[in-house]
Amino acid sequence: MKFTDLCARIAKTCLQIGVFGLVLLIAAVAYQVFGRYVLNNTPTWAESLALLLVLYVTMLGCAVGVRDAGHIGMELLGDFVPESWKKPTEILIHLLTLSFGVLMAWNCFQMFLSVRSYLIPTLHISESFRYVPPVLAGLLIVLFSIEHIVALLRGQEVKPAWH
Repeated sequence: MKFTDLCARIAKTCLQIGVFGLVLLIAAVAYQVFGRYVLNNTPTWAESLALLLVLYVTMLGCAVGVRDAGHIGMELLGDFVPESWKKPTEILIHLLTLSFGVLMAWNCFQMFLSVRSYLIPTLHISESFRYVPPVLAGLLIVLFSIEHIVALLRGQEVKPAWH
């Protein structure tokens, strides 16, 4: 299925970006520690960059976790309902997850717009960069939830992106 292949490629790319972000995060923190304890001159931008990278890494990971069914709601609830309710319950869970993604993307986009004229002082970039990751994650959550609903309706299974 082409839609599933596209979603798998997007999720895998998010994982790769997340790994790259973790490497950058480690480098920023290492440089900050080196500057503080060796140079006795703390680079103020390193902490701000690390915090920003944490947002990007966690939000992308969150979206991929939705696609790869990595949250407890998808596994736990299905075990407690009768067999005839499993498919409708799973669809309901994905619809609720989709709704959450829509709300997160929309509200974070509103925040993005409201703070775009402010700067992160130590990085000299717009505060709006802090709201890009949750907007992207919200949109990806919507996409991946749709993928799960379509797969359920077709009687298929979504394979994790990391396989």
